[in-house]
Amino acid sequence: MELADIALLTGPDGRQLLADLPPYDERAALALGERLRRAGHSRDLVTAALTQSRLRTKAAHRWGSAGADLLTRLLLTPDGAEQATRPTVAALRAERYRQLGAGQQVADLGCGVGLDAIALAEAGLQVDAYDVDPVTAAVAAANAAATGHSEQINVTWADVTRSSDVTTGRYDAAFADPARRRDGRRLFRPETWSPPLPWVLDLPMVNLGVKVAPGLGHDHVRSDTEFAVISDSGDVVEAALYRGSLRDVGVTRSAMLLPAKAHLSDADLPTIPPPVNPVGQYLHEPDGAVIRAGLVAAVVDLVDGWLIDPHIAYISSHSAVVSPFVSSYRVIDVFPFALKRLRAYLRAESVGRVVIKKRGSAIDVDELHRSLRLDRSASEQRTLVLTRIGDDPIVAICERLRSAA
Repeated sequence: MELADIALLTGPDGRQLLADLPPYDERAALALGERLRRAGHSRDLVTAALTQSRLRTKAAHRWGSAGADLLTRLLLTPDGAEQATRPTVAALRAERYRQLGAGQQVADLGCGVGLDAIALAEAGLQVDAYDVDPVTAAVAAANAAATGHSEQINVTWADVTRSSDVTTGRYDAAFADPARRRDGRRLFRPETWSPPLPWVLDLPMVNLGVKVAPGLGHDHVRSDTEFAVISDSGDVVEAALYRGSLRDVGVTRSAMLLPAKAHLSDADLPTIPPPVNPVGQYLHEPDGAVIRAGLVAAVVDLVDGWLIDPHIAYISSHSAVVSPFVSSYRVIDVFPFALKRLRAYLRAESVGRVVIKKRGSAIDVDELHRSLRLDRSASEQRTLVLTRIGDDPIVAICERLRSAA
């Protein structure tokens, strides 16, 4: 995308064309483009509009129905379609900032296409949004206007590490979303992010939030900071650090599960380590946000269960559990893993379809699928849980239970 494309798309013809376009279909895009050009639209506008239609479709797959209405008003960049904060998550974060009070000044450092800035504005805050890329900054400004927040959101094209307004701490709070990719490659070391995580954490603002990789090492989390992980429909979608008034009082680790808004923190951890026992009648896999936040022991306590190995996040219990914090399975059988024995077992039980899950196992799932040589005409389906007890690999034959709403 170029700056000229943004001017075309934000003009009356561009907005109307975007509103009239049908859902994007790759197979029909070429013919649709030809029809639009014959109807009198310029080649540049048609190309830009079809690109936006494609990016919106891509974002819709990530965001789900919750962001559908907002998406019809937004312009996107390729990175924005891939990495922009989901509207549900942005709104959840904005609730933390809302408590600072209406009209407070917040710096959005690395604003991208502006989803977080828009959510902060809707929470009643004044936002100065910065992005180092001129096209992305222009898209963010266009999105602020399209959502009716031009007076609350001021977008600046700038390198925040060189902005005196940012480094002198004149803002009441800041939010940063450092870029964690360069030239299409993921950057794993926080000091290579843009802006670098150490630079962000050294900012003089007391009230600070920063979006980070969910796999961030706990050595990067300072003692006055909350490490908050969010999952949406079972997928870990974000982690962030919060300090000052944005942090839940006394909390250093938390997990939030959407859409249920189920919440756990280290305040829920038991005072003694969870028990460890063999696999029982039911097996439970904690949500990924719970695991990333290091709160498995809290879920063990919550479901009145135990770990099957002290180093592996599988929980067992005598009773069925209804909880948003776990995916649950009824255990049909469990035995030491051996391919020949497993293949014979599945054949004898008329199992023709399997879902394979693993934790603490080095087995290649795709290779195992091929090696099982399942009879596709067989009627039964099972979940195979591959894990280990100590150094001994095991397989649990399970039936998936209905998830909690």
